[in-house]
Amino acid sequence: MRKIVAIIGDAIIELDSEKYKLAFEAGKALVDNGYRVQSGGLKGIMEAAFHGAKSSKNYKEGDTLAILPCFDSSWANKYSDIVVATGLDIYRNVIVANADAVVAIGGGSGTLSELAHAWALKRLIIGYENVDGWSGKLAGKKIDNRIRYENIKDDMVYPVSSAEEMIKLLGEKIDLYNQYHGGISHGEKR
Repeated sequence: MRKIVAIIGDAIIELDSEKYKLAFEAGKALVDNGYRVQSGGLKGIMEAAFHGAKSSKNYKEGDTLAILPCFDSSWANKYSDIVVATGLDIYRNVIVANADAVVAIGGGSGTLSELAHAWALKRLIIGYENVDGWSGKLAGKKIDNRIRYENIKDDMVYPVSSAEEMIKLLGEKIDLYNQYHGGISHGEKR
């Protein structure tokens, strides 16, 4: 089964911006390397990533998965293949964050929410360090002090600056992040 990587970040960016270029290249590189791309399905980084995914020579129908906050599927950006119109508003962020890995490019409070969910859900998290926003602030850091994996001593929001670095890191780490959130625990089993 092909792994799904969520790309998260700013919902509003300029088409000719560095962030658009980075997200486009990330989406393309993911599909080039056999991954599917998931996002919140709207504009900005989400659209740029899907645009890049669809530009890949390896693109197949179904490679872009849009997890919308609304019930109206027409909100999905034009590069979305599979559209899940959740109607959950910002609460859909936890679904976006539950991909096999999460890649953040910039981002505001919505991205911060998705990063926190991804951390709690034990997902591999990669943050572009060379842009403003939450990816740059958290790249190279742990979100909190919990030990998510005993066998991963360098667990953090792994910093990258390019699609090439992201793909290399995914190849090295994605199979290590193989556990799934089992529910909130207060230190004892019930």
